[in-house]
Amino acid sequence: MNTKYEKATFAGGCFWCMEPPFEGLDGVLEVVTGYTGGHLKDPSYEEVCEGDTGHAEAVQITYDPSKITYDKLVDVFWRQIDPTDAGGQFVDRGTQYRTAIFYHSDEQKVLAEKSKAKLARSGRYKKPVVTEILPIAEFYMAEEYHQDYYKKESLRYKSYRNHSGRDQVLKELWRYYKLAEEELRERLTPLQFKVTQENGTERPFDNEYCDNKIEGIYVDIVSGEVLFSSRDKFDSGTGWPSFTKPLEPENIVEKVDEAHSMVRTEVRSRHAGSHLGHLFPDGPEPTGLRYCINSAAIRFIPKEDMEKEGYSAYKKLFT
Repeated sequence: MNTKYEKATFAGGCFWCMEPPFEGLDGVLEVVTGYTGGHLKDPSYEEVCEGDTGHAEAVQITYDPSKITYDKLVDVFWRQIDPTDAGGQFVDRGTQYRTAIFYHSDEQKVLAEKSKAKLARSGRYKKPVVTEILPIAEFYMAEEYHQDYYKKESLRYKSYRNHSGRDQVLKELWRYYKLAEEELRERLTPLQFKVTQENGTERPFDNEYCDNKIEGIYVDIVSGEVLFSSRDKFDSGTGWPSFTKPLEPENIVEKVDEAHSMVRTEVRSRHAGSHLGHLFPDGPEPTGLRYCINSAAIRFIPKEDMEKEGYSAYKKLFT
């Protein structure tokens, strides 16, 4: 009955901290902690901690691919770790705390490698991304008391996590990041720079995506983070691309804008901090919202180009 379910395995340092981010995702059926990647059969926690087994602490996820994609799981994984640290993770040092993606199929391998390459190109890290991508080895479940440790021993878990340095480092890694102004000016057109970096506004109707009706997604022109879908685009009559909702709400930041003697809601991208446009409460149902976005702040990826552009996880939206 479970033949449609698939598995994903990630090593991200202390496995206590790697369960919670995945267990709350729609489409994830089970997350278990364990050991993999080493040579010792059925190791104990104490043996793995000694660091001589070759095993890494890991989590293995059973998921329904019709509800959540492997790409999405990989994206969640990256946000839990420092992929530039080859000696462990945060306060935990040693090979047992190394990071790795253990793929279960050739398809997973390709997706993981593309995702890693995209992350390395993002400009987020000052050092190389060293997380390994390896074929899955035998996975040994950890002792029962390690399963759902964050629930069973919540106070001890919170104390450990607070002192581990994990949250402090991740907050810094995933805050707004900007390329240097010189590099931005080289990469962007004058209009794109004015809109995204100087809160400018392009002319209505005379812009690239106002009348675009092709199926696909819209991403930030600077960082490539996914913002909107053509499925949520509508003709607002204003002369700018308009959407009823974001495709990835976590990539959108809303801020109060009191410029020009008005009070409006500004819309920015989370990771690049690009100025995108404004949000108004006069859109159509079902949201009643209008995300009024500058074409110069976004890039369109048609559905047929998603795989080669590294956005294959979103192809299912248009089948």
